[in-house]
Amino acid sequence: QVQLVESGGGLVQAGGSLRLSCAASGSIFSINAMGWYRQAPGKQREAVATITSGESTNYADSVKGRFTISRDNAKNTVYLQMNKLKPEDTAVYYCTAGIRTTFYEVYDSYWGQGTQVTVSS
Repeated sequence: QVQLVESGGGLVQAGGSLRLSCAASGSIFSINAMGWYRQAPGKQREAVATITSGESTNYADSVKGRFTISRDNAKNTVYLQMNKLKPEDTAVYYCTAGIRTTFYEVYDSYWGQGTQVTVSS
């Protein structure tokens, strides 16, 4: 069984910073792409940033230049450094990873439980 556990959310003033972490644990053979999504109240879940196993990154236009995604493969962990936060960044942030549990399996997508980020104006 695989688990993704996020941490680092909280309340911050506009212009501040937060760093989210997401650690994958359990029966893991290999991890492909990892990423962060967010969902604000009344809105659809949207992609924030993704990082491949080769560490190529992609960002939503709304966070480019402010957020940085990174990963530590030795720790099976993905990070999201969020700077210059805005009230519109307020959402529940979810991490996701493509994980293969054995050599014979294909990659499946796994999701964390989400962590709340609230940015006050």
